[in-house]
This record gives sequence, structure tokens and C-alpha cells, in this order.
Amino acid sequence: MRRIYMDANATTPLLPEVLEAMRPWLLESFGNASSIHQHGQQARAAVEHARENVARLINCRESEIVFTSGGTESDNMALFGLVKPGDHVITSSIEHHAVLHAAERLQERGVVVTFLPVSSEGRVDPDDVRRALRPNTTLISVMMANNETGVIQPVKEIGQIAQDADIWFHTDAVQAAGKLPIDVKAIGCDLLSISGHKMHAPQGTGVLYVRRGTRIEPLFYGGAHERQRRAGTENVAGIVGLGKAAEIADDALRDGTMDGTAGSQVAALRDRLEQGILARVEDCAVNGAGVPRVPNTTNLRFDNLEGEALVIALDLKGLAVSGGSACMSGATEPSHVLTAMGLVSTSARASLRFSLTKLNSEKEVDAALELVPAAVRRLRELAPVNAGTLG
Repeated sequence: MRRIYMDANATTPLLPEVLEAMRPWLLESFGNASSIHQHGQQARAAVEHARENVARLINCRESEIVFTSGGTESDNMALFGLVKPGDHVITSSIEHHAVLHAAERLQERGVVVTFLPVSSEGRVDPDDVRRALRPNTTLISVMMANNETGVIQPVKEIGQIAQDADIWFHTDAVQAAGKLPIDVKAIGCDLLSISGHKMHAPQGTGVLYVRRGTRIEPLFYGGAHERQRRAGTENVAGIVGLGKAAEIADDALRDGTMDGTAGSQVAALRDRLEQGILARVEDCAVNGAGVPRVPNTTNLRFDNLEGEALVIALDLKGLAVSGGSACMSGATEPSHVLTAMGLVSTSARASLRFSLTKLNSEKEVDAALELVPAAVRRLRELAPVNAGTLG
């Protein structure tokens, strides 16, 4: 059985070019980037070259890039590094749990947190951000693109609100990096999070962009690594892989493969899949339709069935998709993103996320268009009447 992978928002495969870039640093080039001898200086040069590539991807200074272990650490560093008891934080109800759970922990430490609602399409209203401001508001944290629906948030407008109020602004760009052009200067953000394994770099790598002049308290204490912002010996091989992946992603954004528009190659595949399923399956709808989304993601609701059962049925046929965030796999609660958008529990549970990479092909999309309708028909024949409807 040839397997088809359509769960890129959970993780992406390591590109061969990325592996080749990493290989020397996994074997013969083993130096510590903080050592002053030749082995160490070679490692330092490799780390700095990767830093240049990542900085180019988001249009910032190399010195503003902090390498981390991934998106979760970057998000936590942004929130815990700037906020103290008595401060007020504004975030949204659809953030990744790396932000939501961090915000909840801040509440336990005496920080006041406002969790903004979203529209039925899954977008934050900038006016809600403005209305939520208080004299003690320190930080606004709103994601750039949602991991479950792909819906793009109005971060540029929110960035302007933050600038006007002289408040720090952090955006979780884990699901946007490599899929949308990112310019931190145009957005006006002070901090921005990236996860390597969402863009064909190895797992366990990430970035926090920290705008020059932003004083952030480190999570870890030890050596003076990353300009004293993140202690710990650098993961040279992982950082090199992330740098190479950033270089490849930048090229893809420029050549039309993944340029963040409806005309990109990946968006064309996503639309072919989405429209094909809607045409072939009754009582099916797109969650987040009608607003801008990242080009690789569609979240589809299949009424009258249980989404988890459909994920398993498709997996048995060789198609890998997701019921939502990979970090919540096995959770008994419905998606907090979809319920925030107004879906009742049964509808949220009946929803699946399809997320593509540039490695997917038309042939794979056409195969999925055969597998999905057949699996839905079989499950609906077995399902209790009216399960998974809007009700």
C-alpha cells in the first residue's frame, strides 16, 4: 500500500537537501560552537550562516534571531520573558496550547489575561483587541495563522494597535513560516515564534525573533549562548538543518510553489482537494471558509459521523490526516478552536484537517478524492442518525 501524507501542520518530512546539509554536523564536524579552536569556530560559522538564512526569511537582523528547541519554547519564552505579576496580557481563544496554557499559568502567578473571542470564520477582530487594552496591558499575543483551520489573523492591524499603545506584540508564526511571506518590520511585532519541523527542518528546532531593544528574561540560566537569551550548547546539526529549510522555504515563496496566494502550486492542490470533496460528499462544509487561509490547509466538517473514526478509516486505507492539533491527539474534548468559532461539540468532533506540503502531487489528491467519499459513506451507514450535525 502506498501511503499518502496530508498532515503537514502536525509535522513535515525532512527534505533530502536538509539532511545533506546536516550530515557533516552529525558525524565528522562535531565541534562546540562556543569553543575557540578550529572545530568550534567551524561550528560557529555554520550556526551564523543558518541565522542569516532565517533572518532573510522574516526580514530581520541576524542578531534578532534566537535559536530554541521549537515553537513551544519560543512561545513560552515570549510570554514568561516579558510579563510579571500585576501585568495584563491580551491573547485569543484559538491560540495553540503553547500560548494558552502559558497564559493560564501566568494567571496563577497574578497576571490578568483577556482571552478574545473570534468570529464564526475564526478571525480575531482588531477592534476587540483595542477595546481590551488597559493601563497595565504589557503584551498582546495573537497567532499569525491557526494550526487547525489555516485562517490568517490580522496581525498587521494588531501590530499597529500595539505600537500605538506602546505595548509588546508577539505572534506565533509556527503555521505561517514557509507558507506566507513574513516581514516582521511590516507586521510591527516585537517577538515571533517559528518551529522547524513545520517547514521541513528537523524536530526539536525553533526560533524566537526578538526585536532589538526588547528586553526579555531567559527561561534557562547557564552560559552566555544566543547573546545571553537562551543558555545551552547549540544544537549545531539541527540549527544547520533549520537554516537550510529556511533557505528552501524562501525560494519556494519567491518561485510560486508556496507564495501565500491562491495562485501558488500548493494552494491549487489544496483547492482541488477541497472542492473535490465538497462536490462528492453531502453534508460537508469548510470551517473557516470565506476568509484568508494559508495555502496548504483545509478543515472540513463531515456531518453525521465521528471525525476520529474517519481518521482511523482513512489511515487504514493509507491516507494520513488529522482531527485537529497533533498536540491534542487522544484528547476527549472537542477542538477549542472550532468551539470558539461557534461549532457545537458534535460538529467540532466531525471535523478533519487536511494539510499539504509541496511534496504532495495531483495523483495523491486524486487518490484522496476516491478514499474520502468512500470512507464517509461507509461510516455514515454505521453511524447513529444525526450524530455530528450542527444541531
